[in-house]
Amino acid sequence: MTPSGAPGLTAAPGPAPQARPGRLSATLRARLLELVRFGSVGSVAFVVDLGTYNLLRFGPVDLLHDKPLTARVIAVLLATFVSWLGSRHWTFADQRTHRRGREAALFFVINAVATGVTLGTLAFSHYVLGFSGPFSDNVANVIGIVLGTALRYAGYKLFVFTGTAALAEIGHDVRTRAGTSGTVPHPRQTDDHRTPG
Repeated sequence: MTPSGAPGLTAAPGPAPQARPGRLSATLRARLLELVRFGSVGSVAFVVDLGTYNLLRFGPVDLLHDKPLTARVIAVLLATFVSWLGSRHWTFADQRTHRRGREAALFFVINAVATGVTLGTLAFSHYVLGFSGPFSDNVANVIGIVLGTALRYAGYKLFVFTGTAALAEIGHDVRTRAGTSGTVPHPRQTDDHRTPG
């Protein structure tokens, strides 16, 4: 009650706090840069993948002319190795963990699932629909690679490269703010509530 006897009025709750434009734009820029890097690594892996497949199936050596799935597995394994190097040392370099073995295992498990998608697409086109020429095989390969690429990106982000993802989301460069002390500051200490020094 107020001194005059009238019931006190409480202020209506204000609007929910929103993300700062600077922080949001930094996050969007970081995500866009990550997607560009992922796309460039994927493009190199794509060339390795299709190039190896076509050399093995239709190249001058004609090594695996009658074995499209064997050629696909070999091409995918080589492209996966290229993708692993590019992803770990460039695309997700700031999100690596110290558990390289765990990362590698999960990376190859996710790629095995994505490979199943690409193999399934080729097998369906080749053996079910009966399309077996170079053009049809490559169309099936491209469709499978697109689907597999989307699966890979989601898998890498969710399960493989998770080292500093949480801090990256709020726009903090942990390594720069750690300085020469070798310690990582708490996220709250890097906001506007810094202690005066």
